[in-house]
Amino acid sequence: MEDTGSTAEAKTTAEDGNLQMSDRLLKSTKPLHRFVRMEPRSLGIVILLFGCAEILMGFQLHLAGENRRTSLNIYSPFWQGVLFVVCGNLSIYTGLHPSKKMMTVSLSMYVVSLLGIIVSGVHRIVLLSLYQRIRRWNRSDWITVRMDLLYGIEGMLLTSSLCALVLLIFLIVVARMALKSTNENVQVIVQQSLPPGTPTAAN
Repeated sequence: MEDTGSTAEAKTTAEDGNLQMSDRLLKSTKPLHRFVRMEPRSLGIVILLFGCAEILMGFQLHLAGENRRTSLNIYSPFWQGVLFVVCGNLSIYTGLHPSKKMMTVSLSMYVVSLLGIIVSGVHRIVLLSLYQRIRRWNRSDWITVRMDLLYGIEGMLLTSSLCALVLLIFLIVVARMALKSTNENVQVIVQQSLPPGTPTAAN
């Protein structure tokens, strides 16, 4: 009776050890966990801050009542800020609860935000060159101060957009690689461990 109990206990211990080892192996090689190791939550917080800064500067431009051309002509501070906020929240949530569905949604929003940065970036570069021309051809000190102020605001927003662009490109590459790995065929090897003393069938 004692031999049977010790055999059953040894079998249970061996199975628990195999399950723990398999779980550790799964977590170390699973593509979703490799994505989590790239710290999408930290990058999401940074993108979220960029989005909040974009929206706040958009309100400042709106309250200033500037009659010259600014980013508000296409409302880029607002829709780009909203895109950054959404991407940041999705990155944080995906880092906390990784899944293939959430990673696909995050990847889609990353691409949309990337396209938005390209559109707003081209528009802001045109605005910066316009401010330079106005400043060069006008002798009024008031116009010079206004152009310097608008140049600084639009330049700061363009710089923050370029920083967010680098982070989004990195997240797109990492998420795409993780999704590609999950779509590949996975081979599963099943091992059956028999307790000691169990006779095996002869071939």
